[in-house]
Amino acid sequence: MADELGELAEAIRKLEVGQFLLSMVSTLASLVYGKLEQGELGQAKAGIDAIAALLPVMKGQVDDEFLRGFERALADLQVAYAGASSASPD
Repeated sequence: MADELGELAEAIRKLEVGQFLLSMVSTLASLVYGKLEQGELGQAKAGIDAIAALLPVMKGQVDDEFLRGFERALADLQVAYAGASSASPD
């Protein structure tokens, strides 16, 4: 057990912040798509806001191609959210 914890700690120390942010934003984008499909608009909005906040932090930390892809994904999520919001009965 101590060896496993030591290995985990070592893996965390080697992890680059940019890699972690990339993974987190990718997971968030997938989660937001699911929340939109389920009609959980409050959860979707929180995820969209989090992605929007993280993208500027990622600049210079990840390849520009990945960043542009996530910027497009964010725009798609925002459009999908707007559509779902306007269709949602209040």
